[in-house]
Amino acid sequence: MQTIGLIGGMSWESTAVYYRQINEAVRARLGGLASAKVAMQSLDFSEIVALQKSNRWDDAAALLSDAAKRLEAAGADSVLICTNTMHLVADDVAKSINVPLIDIRRETGLVLAAAGKKRPLLMATRYTMEHGFYADYMRDEFGIEVVVPNEIDRAKVHSVIFDELCCGIVKEDSRHALEKIILRGKEAGADCVILGCTEICLSVTDDNVALPVFDSTTIHSNAAVAHALGLDFAGKQNAI
Repeated sequence: MQTIGLIGGMSWESTAVYYRQINEAVRARLGGLASAKVAMQSLDFSEIVALQKSNRWDDAAALLSDAAKRLEAAGADSVLICTNTMHLVADDVAKSINVPLIDIRRETGLVLAAAGKKRPLLMATRYTMEHGFYADYMRDEFGIEVVVPNEIDRAKVHSVIFDELCCGIVKEDSRHALEKIILRGKEAGADCVILGCTEICLSVTDDNVALPVFDSTTIHSNAAVAHALGLDFAGKQNAI
């Protein structure tokens, strides 16, 4: 089994989900007391948020690249950025290390393509929904046309993520608000929904929304385990 390197803390709420899902997938595959070999660099999210708000993406890239280098030095055989938003700097991070960076966009795109989905609604932070790094990647690599909620709904999703979910707060009224946003996406022609923020899975599930759900956190975690165990994962969503 290879060692999985996690750049976490963005927020630590979702990093905890990664750690649990990765270990559950390893135990399901290997049985008994098996657990994943994991190295982690957990960053101070407040520093990352400050860089995001001030549009200092080059500084953010340097910070994450340093974390990736430390993981490689600690023996990680692959690296994950445990957040969708910071994949805005994924190319810079990947270039800074000699081990694979497992890109959440690629893994999610592979699963969507395998499922025949062409028009996903993206539920994510404002940065992920409004910067081109996510939608452009999906279009260029997979021919998938990402759609996003309207401006008012984008502001609501962003607020729920940062003011609630990143703080470990899951409100029922916010859950219902997210469900309604997804319903409006379906009415506008979306054929599925990407949970494109690694915290949204704390609120939204397959059971409570109007569209098929593709949880990027679960997809990313399973891809990491498949890589660590030398398994074929491409295009699969369910746990290994």
